[in-house]
Amino acid sequence: MMQAIAKRSAAAAKAPARRAFSNVAATEAAGKERLIVFDTTLRDGEQSPGATLNFKEKLDIARAISALGADVCEAGFPISSPGDFDAVSAIAKEVGHITAGRHAGEPMTICGLARSMEKDIQRCYDAVKHAPKHRIHTFLATSDIHLKYKLKISRDECIRRAVEAVSFASSLTPDVEFSPEDAGRSDPDFLCEILAEVIKAGATTLNIPDTVGYTVPEEYGSLFRYLIENTEGADKAIFSTHCHNDLGLATANTLAAVQGGARQVEVTLNGIGERAGNTALEELVMALKTRPQHYPVYTTVDSTHITRCSRMVSHYTGMSIQPNKAIVGANAFAHESGIHQDGVLKHQATYEIMLPESVGLNENKMVLGKHSGRHAYSKRLQQLGYTNLTAEELDYYVEKFKILADEKKTVTDADMEAIVSDELFKPEIFWTLQSVHVTAGNLVKPTATVTLAHKDGHEVSEAAMGTGPIDAIYVAIKRATGMESIKLNDFSVESVTDGTYALGEVTVRVQEEKEEEEKTEDERHVNAQTGVTRDRQFVGHGANTDILVASATAYVNAVNRMVATRTRDEAKRVEARVDA
Repeated sequence: MMQAIAKRSAAAAKAPARRAFSNVAATEAAGKERLIVFDTTLRDGEQSPGATLNFKEKLDIARAISALGADVCEAGFPISSPGDFDAVSAIAKEVGHITAGRHAGEPMTICGLARSMEKDIQRCYDAVKHAPKHRIHTFLATSDIHLKYKLKISRDECIRRAVEAVSFASSLTPDVEFSPEDAGRSDPDFLCEILAEVIKAGATTLNIPDTVGYTVPEEYGSLFRYLIENTEGADKAIFSTHCHNDLGLATANTLAAVQGGARQVEVTLNGIGERAGNTALEELVMALKTRPQHYPVYTTVDSTHITRCSRMVSHYTGMSIQPNKAIVGANAFAHESGIHQDGVLKHQATYEIMLPESVGLNENKMVLGKHSGRHAYSKRLQQLGYTNLTAEELDYYVEKFKILADEKKTVTDADMEAIVSDELFKPEIFWTLQSVHVTAGNLVKPTATVTLAHKDGHEVSEAAMGTGPIDAIYVAIKRATGMESIKLNDFSVESVTDGTYALGEVTVRVQEEKEEEEKTEDERHVNAQTGVTRDRQFVGHGANTDILVASATAYVNAVNRMVATRTRDEAKRVEARVDA
């Protein structure tokens, strides 16, 4: 025992303090297999409560996922609504053809989800077929508890339905994925039986989902080894993971499955998803890149895009990233302990196992303020990943930064990110906040007056009272826009930086209140597994040193998202009537 410890200590002493990230070419030469990274942010991730995305946001995220280097993008559940079908189709047409900057010039595979029903599968194919590489992902529950209580069918009937679904899907496309839902609680021998049959029917990827986040790493990894060894025809298909984080084990389970033979991983950015979420893409990728010696695979994901993708998803969904979140949290590379700070200052590797730059975080050594020039701001924006700004956009942002610097002396990276994100991810503009005036205090009724400008040129001013200053602002905005049926579901404010001059970022989530019979298909979001519907919600953001101004801006942005979506829905209905 002591000899083994001594050998390990000697080996550790010879190893570099910081392990190099895996080099794709070198890893391939070493005989490792390529791991397929299947991103389901737009499908399973969007099933997070309140994480509804509109058409433009889905396209933006799909483009970001392609630039990140994901191999497969599950773009949605096409039959769930006309809006989801349109979004998946647009992603297939626009993002599915992108090859620039991708590994070996290969476009990303665009995938859609379908229940094991012919109408679902046909609808899915009609949406994804526009991409040169497309996939149909169909599923059917296999655990005894689901068969008995949800589906009310026998195991034989389950196999029959699965085979029929896969056979039909494979008649449309050669790339078919099958998921035995709730595989983590299914009988392993029954899984071997049904998987063997769907392989014969044409399935090329077998996804083994831990649907309810029930398994533990040793168990999940062993399940993959058992299935690969005991399923007839297993060598003809790729085995895939899909883990939920109910016990906080999603990433650990996924890595255990990779060691057990899985060669595809299903993940989401920021780990968003139903209940406690899914395996986080950033955690999985950085675990493989930081500890490559433990895994027989490599990934071609460009980790330097992680931070920007993470922030985009957070901004669009309105789901803040917890500060201590691994890889992308605000504290991921922060050190407060004096001992840790001293160590990092002497050598980064003492307490940092990854370089911040490896996930797209570039340390800023410049202090930017009102006297900083256009070039200094431009250089910093490029270092932060904003490389495609036009001269006009750059001038606009520099002016914004200098106005902020007048108020708080210096401009931090966080300030710049908040301002650029607020503008870059802004929805189509129908209404613009011109001014807001608030009277409030412990002896007066809170009153707000707002002036909004419509894109057609006219201005509207309204005043209102409320239970507080923000409520008064929102009542006035509803009156000015004529959107009286808006319901505020969530309001949050975060300090972007420290101190009394800090920039505050407000996030709101709203929905339109309607009677059930008045709602259209697009106004309901359908959960693929449960069939439960929830109302469509809209997120708005605003950043300002004045929290009341930030609150008003966030609400107006949410209204703009709602109006843009409503306008698009109406245009589709008119088009449908004309075609009819």
